[in-house]
Amino acid sequence: MIFLTALPLFWIMISASRGGHWGAWMPSSISAFEGTCVSIPCRFDFPDELRPAVVHGVWYFNSPYPKNYPPVVFKSRTQVVHESFQGRSRLLGDLGLRNCTLLLSSVSPELGGKYYFRGDLGGYNQYTFSEHSVLDVINTPNIVVPPEVVAGAEVEVSCMVPDNCPELRPELSWLGHEGLGEPAVLGRLREDEGTWVQVSLLHFVPTREANGHRLGCQASFPNTTLQFEGYASLDVKYPPVIVEMNASVEAIDGSPVSLLCGADSNPLPLLTWMRDGSVLREAVAESLLLELEEVTPEEDGVYACLAENAYGQDNRTVGLSVMYAPWKPTVNGTMVAVEGETVSILCSTQSNPDPILTIFKEKQVLATVIYESELQLELPAVKPEDDGEYWCVAENQYGQRATAFNLSVEFAPVILLESHCAAARDTVQCLCVVKSNPEPSVAFELPSRNVTVNETEREFVYAERSGLLLTSILTLRGQAQAPPRVICTSRNLYGTKSLELPFQGAHRLMWAKIGPVGAVVAFAILIAVVCYITQTRRKKNVTESPSFSAGDNPPVLFSSDFRISGAPEKYESREVSSLECH
Repeated sequence: MIFLTALPLFWIMISASRGGHWGAWMPSSISAFEGTCVSIPCRFDFPDELRPAVVHGVWYFNSPYPKNYPPVVFKSRTQVVHESFQGRSRLLGDLGLRNCTLLLSSVSPELGGKYYFRGDLGGYNQYTFSEHSVLDVINTPNIVVPPEVVAGAEVEVSCMVPDNCPELRPELSWLGHEGLGEPAVLGRLREDEGTWVQVSLLHFVPTREANGHRLGCQASFPNTTLQFEGYASLDVKYPPVIVEMNASVEAIDGSPVSLLCGADSNPLPLLTWMRDGSVLREAVAESLLLELEEVTPEEDGVYACLAENAYGQDNRTVGLSVMYAPWKPTVNGTMVAVEGETVSILCSTQSNPDPILTIFKEKQVLATVIYESELQLELPAVKPEDDGEYWCVAENQYGQRATAFNLSVEFAPVILLESHCAAARDTVQCLCVVKSNPEPSVAFELPSRNVTVNETEREFVYAERSGLLLTSILTLRGQAQAPPRVICTSRNLYGTKSLELPFQGAHRLMWAKIGPVGAVVAFAILIAVVCYITQTRRKKNVTESPSFSAGDNPPVLFSSDFRISGAPEKYESREVSSLECH
């Protein structure tokens, strides 16, 4: 709003054009409170050559043409006016001085409209000016708020009321300004068209809490009951502040989760849910809900809500912890080791919360940790007893998973103490039990007869492996009263071990092992083998020198220990008393 304290523009123009032509100057619009008065300033002009003796004038309402019979507001010749203006209109100006200022009293809403002035100089020298003034009858003060009010920036709000009634002067006061600032009254100011206003200013620095605040201005007229009030709501712009957000959320794998973000701002913010830089959902709203129907461990992490508008931004984060059972443990480390080496095995898994990890071997706990995702098993010097199957078990309150793994310990052969020879009538059986990894080779040596037989000669030696144990059985038929010396030798890539097998008294250990059916089969094979070896050596004696002295009988070698179990009782072991070879 532009205020001028100098003479209004139209007064300047009237002075510059005096002595020119027909013309009038008045404010295009003017306002007044209902029940008060209003003075409409007016100046007019006519050609100097007319030189009238008396100048008259007429004010019309809403039409400049007499033939339309518009209501007469004021008429200097007859003082006859329309009933609406009786006792309510009079001329303040001197028509002889070309001043046509009109005063209206006790204005009411029906008096609002256009006012036209007509100059009457007598005879045909009458002229209705097209210029006119529009009267606006009001009942509220005008509160002017800047188009943009920003929190934290000083603002000026003004209250303006018309002051065009010379009989009544308005007084202004602010309503609801407590906590905002102290008003400053500027007083009466002239507008650019010659009208007057009363102005009061209010300076303050608004906060976000002032948004929507109802600020009022009151105009009162002393010594009257006239009082008018006007209000304006402050539209304070401010950046977003996130005011509603989930605390940290825990959810079980597969369950639904809802994350809520609400912000206070003006205007409404753009709310965005993000995770790891990816936009999950966004909308212009006061609040935004992010719904995860069936959460998975992959959705565990930190979620961010970003709120922004033209005046700033805010962001907050919330952690989502997805609770789930341990995954199947993975095992990394040495699975094959040589006796005496250090073995390190790492068992790891993933779960939430962290699990209890345990490594077992044959139901014996070897290592355990609580609420850790990794477990290290250290075996500083592995022994053959460490060979075997191990289990890594991970568990928390949501479930349990386990992984089996095998540790293979390689070592030189060891001939166990249960290795021995035993006689049963005219048969001697030698048992050699070897513990070794990898599987060894086993050979039986008869030094007195210069004979060596190994497990590859299956017609003489039966061998069976169970775990780390290799059991080899050699059967001899001959002079049980003077059994030969038997040495068992076992070797693999880590070493060689030999043991002269001790001789034990007659017992039925071997027969108990193979059963009655096995005994029958074994003796049948024995007959065939003895015949074969006898014939072979007779032929050799013809062409070669004998390997044994005339008093020695060649040993008989055959395979036994067939481990046949569950044979019917009708099969009984029978003694073979004589052998005939044809």
